[in-house]
Amino acid sequence: MTQASLPASEASGTSSVKYKLAFASIGVVFGDIGTSPLYAMRLALQPIVNAGGDVRSAVFGVVSLLVWAVITIVTIKYVFVIMRADNRGEGGILSLVVLIESLFRKKGGLPLVLGIIGASFFFGDAIITPAISVLSAVEGLAVINKGLQGFVLPLTLTILTVLFIFQYKGTAGVGKLFAPVTAVWFAFLAFMGVIHIFDDLHILLALNPAYGIGLLMSNPGLSLLVCGGVFLAVTGGEALYTDMGHFGKTPVRIAWMAVVLPALILNYIGQGAYVISHPEAFSNPFFNMVPEGGLIPVVLLATTVAVIASQAMITGAFSVAQQAMSLGLFPRMNIVHTSETEAGQIYVGQINWMIYIGVVLLVLVFQSSTNLANAYGVALITAMIVDSCLALLFFWYSRNLPRWLVVPLFMGILAIEALFASANFLKIAHGGYVPIIIGAAIVLLMYIWMKGRALLAAKLRRESIELVGLLNSLEKRQPTRVAGAAVFMQTDPVYAPSALMHNLKHNRVLHDILVFVTVETSDEPRADPDKRVTVKNLPLGAWLVEARFGYMEQPDVPAALRACEPLGLSIDPAQASYFLGRRVIRTSVKSALPFWQQRIFMMLANQSARAIEFFRIPPDRVVELGMQMSV
Repeated sequence: MTQASLPASEASGTSSVKYKLAFASIGVVFGDIGTSPLYAMRLALQPIVNAGGDVRSAVFGVVSLLVWAVITIVTIKYVFVIMRADNRGEGGILSLVVLIESLFRKKGGLPLVLGIIGASFFFGDAIITPAISVLSAVEGLAVINKGLQGFVLPLTLTILTVLFIFQYKGTAGVGKLFAPVTAVWFAFLAFMGVIHIFDDLHILLALNPAYGIGLLMSNPGLSLLVCGGVFLAVTGGEALYTDMGHFGKTPVRIAWMAVVLPALILNYIGQGAYVISHPEAFSNPFFNMVPEGGLIPVVLLATTVAVIASQAMITGAFSVAQQAMSLGLFPRMNIVHTSETEAGQIYVGQINWMIYIGVVLLVLVFQSSTNLANAYGVALITAMIVDSCLALLFFWYSRNLPRWLVVPLFMGILAIEALFASANFLKIAHGGYVPIIIGAAIVLLMYIWMKGRALLAAKLRRESIELVGLLNSLEKRQPTRVAGAAVFMQTDPVYAPSALMHNLKHNRVLHDILVFVTVETSDEPRADPDKRVTVKNLPLGAWLVEARFGYMEQPDVPAALRACEPLGLSIDPAQASYFLGRRVIRTSVKSALPFWQQRIFMMLANQSARAIEFFRIPPDRVVELGMQMSV
């Protein structure tokens, strides 16, 4: 995710810093929810129109539901409650899992299961968001001139293709434009809302939640369909929590309360007043209420904001993938840092192109934002319900908030989200199955990867020799020593790495300086630099280095070795030889994994990034020793 040029830690500093961060957050955090007015009102009214209902009377209920959904789910749940559950300033589903595991003092279990489900559906959301955001913006062309309808799909695909092609360059160059452009967009939303409120001032009555409740109770079956559209008004709400680590809680809250929330509420009220005065405009109230001469610049602005929203979601997927890799939920992938100053700006090629393929297929299959909305809500509501369940667990055990407040609050929120879930699950047959398939597939891949790694680690432990015992025996009968330093990567500091055993077996030599490096992922987003490494002396004059990296950091072994110098180990990482074990996975009839799962695990292992790139090891200093294994 794009980071502000100022560190989030400064959010607690002066007011000027807070306001700068608040302004920067507008361009990163709120793009997704900022595009919701393009389609939320239209899709919420559509079921009533299709049923032959009175549009004018329904508008009051729909606007009331839109306004109070944003207030309840986004403002209360995320802005004021869940953002209190931060891991040293970082948020997001996987950060919440780590927090709960630290409270339980046990890894795995229900929190991890929920986290895997939530993260999996987040990727489904990351595929759908660019498709629906850009498509809904470009559809404004058809409002300008119906003859332009044929250009909507080709132009949408062109914009999306360019967006994904240039992901590898990062957003350092254009990121500074995100906040001003998005700020202009929210100012436009507020302006259009204010001028159209006067079309019918009675619309202000919709601020009374009784109108929304009345609509729900008047026709429960139809109301569920309406709720499916209303829910789209809160899309992007979870981004406030996921991205807060880049800016700090206070700046995000300032931006939401001062800019984003008022703009959204004013625009929904303005759309409602316009539809009351012009019932025929229900088909696309957002673009219909724009003066004819201003349609072209508005379509261009909406498309730009949709691209920004898509950019934030794509880079968000990169960050979640990085966290999942660090926590052992994903195989290693090559991570490219696209900025020298902002650690959060990364590019993961495999994730980028998988999302791109999914986006293109969605646009080609669904062909309109109305059809695509059927798929959109299912992924998002699943992730939101997971957020609520994890937050309830966290606040119950952490006592960060009193239990008498937490339990009824989250029970009420879960009841509202259950209503939205029911509405969205009605769409399963009409496209809602897409995110379910995507989410289930990612959950399955994570499960197979975790199970395969666990079986592989257990087998390695059974077949390995204790490192200290091996070094003691070698001390009594030393092999030939050669000048230089040898660094051996190992997954378990207790056992001798396979690369050492193969080197002894085939080369029968050892370097003068032996360093064994174990990389650990801590429960913190970023490890304390002063506690980055611990060093122990071993027999035969060897060294054991335990390097710690946070789950939001990419391991850097040469940097960890340089950090060992004050602790007595002084080697030049650029001149050392790195010995890595490269395992080739094969199937076995004796495996605890079914054959089809073995094949999937083999595929994932073969696609896994080489340790050279993942640990930033100099490629010209590496010796790889391969071995075949089954799980």
